[in-house]
Amino acid sequence: MTGKTARTIKATKPLRDAPFRVADQLRDDGEIAAYLEAILEDGDPRVITIGLRHAAEASGGMAALATKAGLSRETLYRTLSERGNPRLDTLSAILAAFGLRLSVQPAKAA
Repeated sequence: MTGKTARTIKATKPLRDAPFRVADQLRDDGEIAAYLEAILEDGDPRVITIGLRHAAEASGGMAALATKAGLSRETLYRTLSERGNPRLDTLSAILAAFGLRLSVQPAKAA
């Protein structure tokens, strides 16, 4: 060595990856629209509320979405809860807040 003493490196806790958050991947209304469309194509109605919660997180949170949709926060939380079952008018209001609307297409032939 050149006269300097070796420095010991202090052991630290291993770095852990941050948990994956879907909301972090939804950067704009186009990505939110594509994500929600994919969820609807899946066909599992239980996943719709989960997807809408992710979209809400990505667009500024439940309070911001409630304001845009013209709904109370309480209604929005209840509607998008695990036991939530959005009514058609509530679902339409939420989608409108994202600049989206419901549409109907023929099912693909099997």
